[in-house]
Amino acid sequence: MESVQDVIVIGGGIAGLTAAALLAHEGLSVTLLESHHQLGGCAGTFRRGPYTFDVGATQVAGLEPGGSHARLFRHLKIKPPEAARLDPGCVVDLNDGSPPVHLWHDPERWRRERSQQFPGSERFWQLCRWIHRQNWQFAAADPVLPVRTGWDLGRTLAALKPGNLACAPFSLLTVSDLLNLSGCGGDIRLRRFLDLQLRLYSQQPCDRTAALYGATVLQMCQAPLGLWHLHGSMQSLSDQLVMALQRDGGRVHLRHRAVKLERDHDLAEWLVTVDAHAQGKLRLKASEIVCSLPPQCLPGLIPDPQQMPEAYRNHLDTLKAPSGAIVFYGAVERHYLPDDCPGHLQRDEESPGSLFLSVSHDGDGRAPEGQATVIASVFTSPEGWLDLDEKAYQKRKKELRDSIRAGVNAALNLPDHAWLHQELATPRGFAHWTGRPHGVVGGLGQSPDRFGPFGLASRTPIPGLWLCGDSIHPGEGTAGVSLSALMACRQLMASKGLSIRLAD
Repeated sequence: MESVQDVIVIGGGIAGLTAAALLAHEGLSVTLLESHHQLGGCAGTFRRGPYTFDVGATQVAGLEPGGSHARLFRHLKIKPPEAARLDPGCVVDLNDGSPPVHLWHDPERWRRERSQQFPGSERFWQLCRWIHRQNWQFAAADPVLPVRTGWDLGRTLAALKPGNLACAPFSLLTVSDLLNLSGCGGDIRLRRFLDLQLRLYSQQPCDRTAALYGATVLQMCQAPLGLWHLHGSMQSLSDQLVMALQRDGGRVHLRHRAVKLERDHDLAEWLVTVDAHAQGKLRLKASEIVCSLPPQCLPGLIPDPQQMPEAYRNHLDTLKAPSGAIVFYGAVERHYLPDDCPGHLQRDEESPGSLFLSVSHDGDGRAPEGQATVIASVFTSPEGWLDLDEKAYQKRKKELRDSIRAGVNAALNLPDHAWLHQELATPRGFAHWTGRPHGVVGGLGQSPDRFGPFGLASRTPIPGLWLCGDSIHPGEGTAGVSLSALMACRQLMASKGLSIRLAD
């Protein structure tokens, strides 16, 4: 049995790495457990010969001055990874014969673009912009949501401004409601565009995406914010956080899967049973646990009904993430790509569904010179994949691979013989890779009843157990999960009478 750690962090994705690095930077003894052989989680990478593929996430927000990653990296005294700003942040092809929509970084250029693409919609965009400004000021003050204690309430009240109170009536509305309020509810083409964009960030169409969340993510491409393409791979984000964690004395154990958590209330300690692969079963002790796994995993990790309140267990058992993903990973000779090929492209498709394409930049380290990696993803139901027998599974994979490849060929005007490499990942593969139940991607979906004050709290009803990740406020993406880690760490430190203060 090892000595008692201050904190054990479970899960080595961006949320877990951020939490571990922050706590180690504050002088706590920290051990991070990751079940896979590498870190990064859904923002990790894998190699196939000369090609490097991003597993899931392919773009990053929050690297601009004042952005969430920039603030955290500055606090941790590490350099942000090398990155190029995406402009346009994305190109959206509605596949209706009209010109694609370019999401430009310059706000004025984007205003002209949307005015041409969606005439009469400016009231909607101005309403979203106003809501976003209030949200951004609020988020920059590091509130704690949902509120569970007086300390949480104090931090949240301190972050409130008059504009946030004015936004309160929108907290129960959806983006579709904002469309109707702006007189744009009948614009079918605008609604299709919003459905495509919001699915990327909230996993929900506009009639199920919380208005306060959607209004902000619809501004992510424009200055002073922006989306970024990392040089090398998404793994560079993890590498910087690991460097900070280990520099400050934290330990990382790969291929160490936490399989059981037990709380000794007399000693105020956690006993963590770990499947350490070649080493067999280990038992580690810690005063606090920060769990970045999907919250649906907790009932299995804490099987003793005496250790978890029944109401909380029942709540976790009812949580369902809305989506899994099918991802096509391919490589082509670069000369086959269009001269104006965007780095990120969304294309509306009937079958197998709308595609989100990410194309590597020349010289970014993902493919040899003169070649490019192409990643195409589509959302799917996470249910049913694990139950297929091997023959049926392989048949379904081949059909989907061919269907997605055909969609990519149409989107990029590629001949079928252009492909140098192609393979497909499904929820079944993601379940094996990430350990996420049913291979789900993203969090619980940013609907009004799950966003902000109505969501799942990082402070659990079990003493010494904290949550972070894409199911915790403020939501999905590397920037969102990093802020959830900061929030959990601030609460944990406050419980010890200490604080974490990030510079403005």
